[in-house]
Amino acid sequence: MKLCLEGVSINKYKRVLLKLSGEAFLGSRKYGIDPLFLRDLAKEIHEIVLTKTELAIVIGGGNIFRGMSASANGMNRVAADYMGMLATIMNALALQDALENEGVYSRVQTSFEIRQVAEPFILRRAIRHLEKNRVVIFAGGTGNPYFTTDTTAVLRAIEIGADVILKATKVDGVYDKDPVQHADAVMYRTISYRDVLHQDLRVMDSTAVTLSKDNNIPLLVFNLTVPGNISRVLQGEDVGTLIQ
Repeated sequence: MKLCLEGVSINKYKRVLLKLSGEAFLGSRKYGIDPLFLRDLAKEIHEIVLTKTELAIVIGGGNIFRGMSASANGMNRVAADYMGMLATIMNALALQDALENEGVYSRVQTSFEIRQVAEPFILRRAIRHLEKNRVVIFAGGTGNPYFTTDTTAVLRAIEIGADVILKATKVDGVYDKDPVQHADAVMYRTISYRDVLHQDLRVMDSTAVTLSKDNNIPLLVFNLTVPGNISRVLQGEDVGTLIQ
């Protein structure tokens, strides 16, 4: 049930971190950024901001460049990972532009300095932006090679004191096996981090999962391709899989 107070919905979570994959930015394209996807996403985020939910976002860069894939094909891993970090900054700037077109105030913070286009990551400043109802987009990964944007999402969520991590995917939640390849795959409604690791379910990389478990922060995996799902998750509806 959606609760309202003076026209503002009351969500289950006050401060959340949304993890978006770079592949989501493809939309209907095979490469790059789909402006139509960004427009629809920005509209949904605008609705969330109106509820006074404090929203931070971490974005991958796989729609532009994947460091691990390049490394597997012979590129130096460190160089490839830094290129992947730059790709996440491109996505962050694109999302910021889409948000501003919707009238949403936002800030991009990067793990390494590119002052011409974004703020450096400063925790106190990021929290202050959230308190002022600005969307904060964290880009550039952790600033270090060998760490994924999933690990970045967990790290930033812990740092800002997020109530939950929302991991947007192309499937409805976490399954006992790949639902694309197995028609009899069963989706979990709730599962522990320990079981995720034990069953090697690959929701996130093991570093991110362990960091989440050790810091007792819940992770909710849901389908981003269903319009309105972000709002449904925030309102506490039975959407996706909760890992805790």
